[in-house]
Amino acid sequence: MNLRDLKYLVALADHKHFGRAAAASFVSQPTLSTQIKKLEDELGVALVERAPRRVMLTPVGREVAERARKVIADVEQMAEIARRSQDPEAGTVRLGLFPTLGPYLLPHVVAPLRQRFPRLELLLVEEKTDQILARLRDGRLDAGLLALPIHDDQLHVEVLFDEPFLLAVPQQHPMADQDSLDINDLDNQHLLLLEEGHCLRDQALDVCHMAGAGERDGFRATSLETLRQMVAAGVGITLLPMLAVQPPVPVSSDIHLLSFRGEAPHRQIAMVWRRSSAMGDFLMQLAGEFRKLPASLLVPPKTQVAQALSV
Repeated sequence: MNLRDLKYLVALADHKHFGRAAAASFVSQPTLSTQIKKLEDELGVALVERAPRRVMLTPVGREVAERARKVIADVEQMAEIARRSQDPEAGTVRLGLFPTLGPYLLPHVVAPLRQRFPRLELLLVEEKTDQILARLRDGRLDAGLLALPIHDDQLHVEVLFDEPFLLAVPQQHPMADQDSLDINDLDNQHLLLLEEGHCLRDQALDVCHMAGAGERDGFRATSLETLRQMVAAGVGITLLPMLAVQPPVPVSSDIHLLSFRGEAPHRQIAMVWRRSSAMGDFLMQLAGEFRKLPASLLVPPKTQVAQALSV
């Protein structure tokens, strides 16, 4: 049994197709198939159910593949320890971000990160929260930027910043004649929300429950941009995270943004990684760079304009 064959098995578990697994492993399909068969012969069990149009792992195959993931991750950790000892700020970091954060945060942090860590290769993976957590646990990601709470004793959590929410309403909406609101003003309102699986949906539902609001029936968006377009079209109102309305993101003139008075509803963003990670010290430095996000980006755009005019 060797590490290469274990990697082939993991690729097959991920892609469930010999051709795609071979392509991902940069080998020919016959080569991968032969090595998987050799692994089965060595273990004395069937790892794969072979059918004309699909490939499934047997129960034993699934268990072996999961253990193989851990073995591969441990070996990569050993290599990472050696690399970091020679140059702590070089190497590769695989970082996961969820879809309602990544596109809006990255324009503000990528350039400073490149300047601070010029030898670092930052590989970014955009996935929903549950997928990021799964990839963290099995070693396919080194760290993730996620919204709290995260309930996993195996992960280190480093809080970065609180991101307030704004209420987005169409320009013809009754609330469009004001620039701020109390959370109780949402009582009996029905908000447009994202589909299941997005953490922003859960965060918005928490706000709704706190304010006595509900979800707009018959519509669930697949992305934050769809929500934004629905508000601009006059379909309804929604909550938008602060970074999603900051330049360079264009905000339609058909949308009116309201900030919350008092303690605004918000989400807390953290960087998380495995407590066992060999990269812990460096990831703490990386988290510190994300924490330097300018405070002005967490203030409503109109408030920024008002402050600039008052100076």
